[in-house]
Amino acid sequence: MINQADSVRLFTFEQEIWKRGYHHIAGIDEAGRGALAGPVVAAAVKFGREVFLPGLNDSKQVSPFLRERLFTLILEEADDYGIGIVDEEVIDHQNIWIATKLAISLALKECSTPLEYLLIDGVKVPEFVLPQLPLPKGDQLSASIAAASILAKVTRDRIMVEFDKEFPHYLFAKHKGYGTKEHRDRIQRFGPCRIHRKTFRGVREYAGEQARDREKR
Repeated sequence: MINQADSVRLFTFEQEIWKRGYHHIAGIDEAGRGALAGPVVAAAVKFGREVFLPGLNDSKQVSPFLRERLFTLILEEADDYGIGIVDEEVIDHQNIWIATKLAISLALKECSTPLEYLLIDGVKVPEFVLPQLPLPKGDQLSASIAAASILAKVTRDRIMVEFDKEFPHYLFAKHKGYGTKEHRDRIQRFGPCRIHRKTFRGVREYAGEQARDREKR
């Protein structure tokens, strides 16, 4: 469990940027880029001060129970936030990187605050005109990015749980659309469903088979 000292450490980058005169800083992260089904979800979170969020970390290193708890705490403690969702049709029509940037743009538009600076998990996004600092593994280094990773993952996980009710054969509630062996086996057995990303390896091979089967009927 993260302690008070770790919480302060997670605000190191925010503190440095606040001292440079930027007051409206958003951390950005996404969930679902590597999945075989469902949307890509991005989130932006702005804190106006240091806050103590026990357990805050990269969403992948946090238990589902704690993620849900942190989700609620972040919504209460953040000065501002936004969430952007881009579905599998756009991912297939464009590509996952373009879809991810679109999800980030939607998340930023959902923020009511005029943002001044972006902390981004991963690489710089040249299309965004705001000053930005790309941080590899930023969800382990920045409180704002870690909080964004929690919002993005919990939002996407909830979406996939709902899809599990519509497509129970694929067990989306269990693997959330990622390419586990169990998921890949079920794609091979049942073929892709509506929310599978037909251009992704592990799906497209069987999407072609479905099309051929329809032509034979």
